[in-house]
Amino acid sequence: MSITSSGLKVLVIDDSNTIRRSAEIFLKQGGHEVLLAEDGFDALAKVNDYQPNLIFCDILMPRLDGYQTCAIIKRNARFSNVPIVMLSSKDGVFDKARGRMVGSQDYLTKPFTKDQLLQTVLELGNANKE
Repeated sequence: MSITSSGLKVLVIDDSNTIRRSAEIFLKQGGHEVLLAEDGFDALAKVNDYQPNLIFCDILMPRLDGYQTCAIIKRNARFSNVPIVMLSSKDGVFDKARGRMVGSQDYLTKPFTKDQLLQTVLELGNANKE
């Protein structure tokens, strides 16, 4: 399997415009299709229509936090296999464990680099495309 990007559909959920924009730029440079959501409710509407291969989800968001958003997405049989990566500015063991409990596959600490983001997409996204 080649390491070149095979253009995945990636959903980025974050209430920070800066994080959304930088993730979008990095992912597009990696050849991926990107959809942005600014909170959990926004994301839930988009997941259904867009059917992403991979989701990055911020933990601390208003209204519906990342853990709740992840749990709701994972409960839907159509999306239970879509990898979800939690995003947080805290690099805490508790946060990582809680993320795993609601079904996330990985955890990325913000601010992330382009390499970290694309490496995560490569590892998780290709597994989901098979």
